[in-house]
Amino acid sequence: MNKSWTLALVALPLTAQSPLSLKDAVRMALEKHPAVEASRAGEQAAGTRIRQARSGYLPKLNYSESWQRSNNPVFVFSSLLTQHQFTEQNFRIDTLNRPDALNNFQSQLIVDQVLYDAGQTGKAVKAANLAHGIASESKRRTDLDVIMNTTRAYYGAVLASENVKVAQESVKSAEADLQRAEAVRAAGMATDADVLSIRVHLAGMREQAIRAANDLEVARAALNEALGLPLDTRFDLSTPLAPAAPPAQEAAGFEKEAVEQRPEARQAELAEDLARTQLDTARSSLLPQVFFRGAFEADRQRFINRGGANWAAGVSLRWNLFNGFADKARIDEALLLERRAQAEKQRAENGIRLQVRKARLDLQSAGERIEVTRAAVAQAEESHRIIQNRYQNGLTTVTELLRSEAALLAARTRHLAAIHDQKIASAALLEAAGTLNKDSEL
Repeated sequence: MNKSWTLALVALPLTAQSPLSLKDAVRMALEKHPAVEASRAGEQAAGTRIRQARSGYLPKLNYSESWQRSNNPVFVFSSLLTQHQFTEQNFRIDTLNRPDALNNFQSQLIVDQVLYDAGQTGKAVKAANLAHGIASESKRRTDLDVIMNTTRAYYGAVLASENVKVAQESVKSAEADLQRAEAVRAAGMATDADVLSIRVHLAGMREQAIRAANDLEVARAALNEALGLPLDTRFDLSTPLAPAAPPAQEAAGFEKEAVEQRPEARQAELAEDLARTQLDTARSSLLPQVFFRGAFEADRQRFINRGGANWAAGVSLRWNLFNGFADKARIDEALLLERRAQAEKQRAENGIRLQVRKARLDLQSAGERIEVTRAAVAQAEESHRIIQNRYQNGLTTVTELLRSEAALLAARTRHLAAIHDQKIASAALLEAAGTLNKDSEL
């Protein structure tokens, strides 16, 4: 029973169907994750606003069709004129005062063109371009988040798989200890208490192996969620959990690069430019604007005949001299928003530098922990080997044997955790610097 249970547990991590490296996982996440699709749509929507703003340079053409019927003297008189149907009989006093009801089918084609708007259209285009840049940086921020989340989930699943292996090794070791204790008891050098203690220890190791297997299933589901795939998708994770090489670049270099490359820094800079552009737009509302309008009109008594046509063209100037201090309030608001954007930019740069330093220290700490735990694993393995031999020869107690078993399990687990943390810290440093991408060596 014990052997079949152990074989079933050993086979658990091997149920994956296809190999998946970390780079492949990152590329898959960037293609399939809903967050990437949402940010891509947002970027494209911002791009359409550029075209909307540029339309201010082009003429506006509108067509309308209307019908009216009335016996109002002024309506009848003017409609007959525009229809080119006015005759001498229409000058009769009774006809002028009490005309018969008249139809007027009117078709209008109107073109409007801005000749001068104090640069408002140009500023609107610039603002739309800046907003599109902010949306592009937001998409890049989403890509960074997706890559980082995928990296965490991938190495989380790899760590969980390695922990299952460690737990399985602990189960095998405990089973060997049980056989050893039973042999020592048969030789008269141990009591039933020793055997019972090891049986309790073996049960604890099996329980820990069950928890590790459960954690692996959860970690695999979390990875699938990070990839935007169904949670039951199975992969054989092919990128090993091995220590990463330390970065060659100095911390100051990472900070300088981060302030230039991070999406948040670029967004803050673009937001400052956008606030400045909006201030210029608010100020330009105080200047005059010049417009051209041309119109073609056809008026008919019937829908298709008995009518005439006319046209008109003109240029108008509009100057906002006073509108209840609304323009001044808008200018004041734009000034304050510009000041806020400047402060947000400074805060973003300080936050980025802090993140880079933290990521660098985390990476350094994880590297040091790897060296310490590697030595601890070697020492725990040698210590456990010696104690097993001593116990088999009746030279030590079962308590020492179980203590060394637990120490070895803890040392191996801490070593794996240190390697995992170093991998994540390495990716976090690239993320903090703004250089993390699908081709990064992780």
